[in-house]
Amino acid sequence: MALMINEDCTACDACKPACPNEAISSGEPIYTIDPMKCTECVGAADEPQCRLVCPATCIVANPDWEESPEELQDKYDQLHS
Repeated sequence: MALMINEDCTACDACKPACPNEAISSGEPIYTIDPMKCTECVGAADEPQCRLVCPATCIVANPDWEESPEELQDKYDQLHS
């Protein structure tokens, strides 16, 4: 399942450099996560790195993008091949 950033975002920029897939971008007024690039860090780390660094705890599961761990790994492999 891809992640998303909710309205509690403070636009602190902590999450953007932590993303191994460059899925996070600054938006108006909050940051956004591209679900086509988000793998919840499957393939890169044991847990989503953006969630680890987010001081606002505003990064949540995106209910519109349910994916299995295998699908997330496939997406990661395609992004980094």
